[in-house]
Amino acid sequence: MAEALGLFTGIGLSEAKARETLRNAALSAQLRRAVLQARGALGSGLDKATGALLYNAAARLRDPGRLAFLVAYIGRGDIRSDLQLGGAARPGGPGGPYGEIWGVEAVISRHREELLAERYRFNMGLLMGEARSRLQWADGKSIKNEVDLQVLHLLGPKTEADLEKKPKATKARPVQEEKQKAPVVENGEGLCQPTKSLLEQLRGEALKFHKPGENYKTEGYVVTPNTMALLKQHLAVTGGQVRTRFPPEPNGILHIGHAKAINFNFGYAKANGGVCFLRYDDTNPEKEEEKYFTAIREMVEWLGYQPYAVTHASDYFDQLYAWALELIRRGQAYVCHQKVEEIKGHNPPPSPWRDRPAEESLLLFEDMRKGKFGEGEATLRMKLVMEDGKMDPVAYRVKFTPHHRTGDKWCIYPTYDYTHCLCDSIEHITHSLCTKEFQARRSSYFWLCNALDVYCPVQWEYGRLNLLYTVVSKRKIIRLVETGAVRDWDDPRLFTLTALRRRGFPPEAINNFCARVGVTVAQATMEPHLLEACVREVLNEQAPRAMAVLEPLKVTITNFPAPEVRRRPTSGRCWEGEPPVGLRHAGYVIAVQNVIKNASGRVMELEVTCTKSEAAEKPKAFIHWVSEPLTCEVRLYERL
Repeated sequence: MAEALGLFTGIGLSEAKARETLRNAALSAQLRRAVLQARGALGSGLDKATGALLYNAAARLRDPGRLAFLVAYIGRGDIRSDLQLGGAARPGGPGGPYGEIWGVEAVISRHREELLAERYRFNMGLLMGEARSRLQWADGKSIKNEVDLQVLHLLGPKTEADLEKKPKATKARPVQEEKQKAPVVENGEGLCQPTKSLLEQLRGEALKFHKPGENYKTEGYVVTPNTMALLKQHLAVTGGQVRTRFPPEPNGILHIGHAKAINFNFGYAKANGGVCFLRYDDTNPEKEEEKYFTAIREMVEWLGYQPYAVTHASDYFDQLYAWALELIRRGQAYVCHQKVEEIKGHNPPPSPWRDRPAEESLLLFEDMRKGKFGEGEATLRMKLVMEDGKMDPVAYRVKFTPHHRTGDKWCIYPTYDYTHCLCDSIEHITHSLCTKEFQARRSSYFWLCNALDVYCPVQWEYGRLNLLYTVVSKRKIIRLVETGAVRDWDDPRLFTLTALRRRGFPPEAINNFCARVGVTVAQATMEPHLLEACVREVLNEQAPRAMAVLEPLKVTITNFPAPEVRRRPTSGRCWEGEPPVGLRHAGYVIAVQNVIKNASGRVMELEVTCTKSEAAEKPKAFIHWVSEPLTCEVRLYERL
């Protein structure tokens, strides 16, 4: 077991994840074979990205006999992303299990010049149609994913010009009629309100935010003797540019609520000619995995946004530590030995070490850094009282967990309360946009920047987005995954962004939904059908159409006016003695003449006659039908 544990942690799995894998005998055996094969080809040094691909290959492959094939592709670098792995892991057809990629590549090559000329205005449905025609054996979603991936590789991310809709020719109508037909959307309280694009809602003075460099005009902003000088230096760095950041924790996959945060942060910067950082809040190494870092960036870019820079809180660990020392010297922080249980709740007892001399706290903090205290034996706390009555929040705690980026350099890690505002200061963020639950931290945000005499951004809060009948808590989703209630974070019944993408939701629909929810201060709790309505609007313009019959029954039209009798499976249930029914969109009405059953009495086929619709009595019902059908797999998703 120890040998396998070392093997799994050697490819980047956390010890907890490795132990969890070992409890699954089939998965651990398959992963062990994959790692040993890859090491034989690449040597002992496997990076985390390769390790993640090997783990995912072992976890999702249903045919162990094809594992060696996939590992060989990963080892050669032919499979470089989880998206490609998903396509390659599926049962194959012509060209092998990796054939989707080559088939789509041929279609893209055929239309390359038109794609480069028209970019994202090109009819993507045409690409899908040709790819499906070439790859009838392949999974439709896999083809769609590969088309999207190869188009993105060819054209790059969408530009602002790509996002602009083509103007539609509309007839002039009276102003009063225009007002009456303004689009409306239900909000969380069942009321209706006009909809605007997200950029319109975020542009300029729409939100009454302060202008860059005028932080002091914000209500509640703390002005110190150094504020104006610090703002002048800030303007010299930014040139008066709007700067925002999206700061997710890399301990899970983003969900629909994060989509609003992404649109708000990236959208506000874009609407006002600014930039937005993607900053990973990687201060809790116990729960962070490489796959979350990768998936977070993929989802940001999938929604159509390109980060100005990708940064990490860990990029600033040295500076944050130096500032912690300065905070102690200024008498604003101290080392405390109260246990976690003692300082929980609304009225914990005050720390008996609050008035400890700065020199003593400096020595003890150095001992914390050197690992002389166990986890929970000592913390560094800041001397302030927050809005919710919480006293002296923790700034640093001891954790003997290697960090994915800094390794074993640190055994103390900063908390959100200490890290967030200082990282915003370092990156010269102008508008620190966050959800309402962080309002109770606004005082610590301003206090800490001013206690250290560094540039202080402004924190603005907006309402969180929730959906009914969904699970978005990372802790709960992890539990669902571990117990097997869902397959993984991308199970289509979830409302994580990877799950919505896998289910076929277009990113434009999610962005439109966020725009309809609006930039509200109050929390919005929406019905899932409002999101699905946005999906239908987009798909109605983009998606190719096909007729499907979920419970087919073979129908033979004995008098069809064609050289040979047609056989058509149908979803209708027609029996002798019942009135005729119409074939939807076909122009014929059919009537049952003979019912064919098997030995057990089950109806297997209907023999019918047809009459032109104009010559027949108007039918009371119409049924769906398909001619010369293809057998396909249909997945119907219910709520969890």
